[in-house]
Amino acid sequence: MKKRTAAIMLAIGIALGVSACGDGTSASGSAGSVDDAAANVNVTGKVVIYTSMYEDIIGEMEEKLEDVFPNVDIEFFQGGSGTIQSKVAEEMDAGKLGCDILMVAEPSYSLELKEAGILHAHKFADAGKLVFDYDPDGYWYPVRVCNMVLAYNPEKYDKSELPRTLKDFAEEPSMKGTISMSNPLTSGTAYSSVVGLLDKYGKEYFAALGEQDVALESGSDALTKLETGECKEIMVLEESVLKKRQEEGSALEVIYPADGSIPVPSPIMIVDKEYSANANIKAAEAVEDYFLSPEGQRMIVKGWMYAVRNDVEEYPYDAIPLSQLLENAISVDWEKCYRQRDEIRMMFQEYVTVPEE
Repeated sequence: MKKRTAAIMLAIGIALGVSACGDGTSASGSAGSVDDAAANVNVTGKVVIYTSMYEDIIGEMEEKLEDVFPNVDIEFFQGGSGTIQSKVAEEMDAGKLGCDILMVAEPSYSLELKEAGILHAHKFADAGKLVFDYDPDGYWYPVRVCNMVLAYNPEKYDKSELPRTLKDFAEEPSMKGTISMSNPLTSGTAYSSVVGLLDKYGKEYFAALGEQDVALESGSDALTKLETGECKEIMVLEESVLKKRQEEGSALEVIYPADGSIPVPSPIMIVDKEYSANANIKAAEAVEDYFLSPEGQRMIVKGWMYAVRNDVEEYPYDAIPLSQLLENAISVDWEKCYRQRDEIRMMFQEYVTVPEE
């Protein structure tokens, strides 16, 4: 059964950077596929997933999902956070979404959709094994962890001369005009990072970023500038760098900020039958359960993102273990992300020059 990826041009601003993710500690490859397929042989129909994961990761997942769900047509629709949110808003005006599952960048959007009453509650049996918070009513669960870090090119610049903290990234005068980050108006992970940094350092942090003439651009553009030396250092998703290191043998390196990386648990949620594209709740629940299972989480790790279960020891290629990452992390207030979204975006625009759409 063929499965299609509906990739879309970003209608709003700049795309989320490049994504990636590779397997750090050897994960079992296809183990369990036969059993999974046998268990899911009676799961049929179609499931459409809207996701902010990147196309190259989705392509790998499609093959695995086809083995696990041989009688389900699983279709992905990929876009940045801003694009997906706009699409969902437009579809809700018509009373029905074009998807059955959403896999978005950060939890605050899940809070919004739950409050709007368009999500389906599904109790995941192994919820107690999840490392991050989840909705106690079963409306959303973390399914992957993206991590905001710093990165540089050792072939162009000496690490000892570059900022080792997110604070210095914004304040070191020698970095002016040579730093880059994703646009928080269109990137969910970038917006999450803004909220975390706002709570840690206040508005002054963004005033400093503005003074630094920080570029707001996709991760792919920022990585290219690292490679050419046009940028000395960038704030970027860790997976983007790890993917290039594993697949291309890139020299680019991650710097885990001394004042804390910003891990972002990205949620998965099922659309209520009344609003879903295919009203196929049985299949949607089965797909969600698989993504949250140990085997599904190993598939996530092979996409260069961290797993969310405490019984999955694998972690992305060339990354540090999640336990080590969480020892020094900047937390994000997801309620604040949701309730103060417009206010925080306006604050950012006040201090940092945002490219015209």
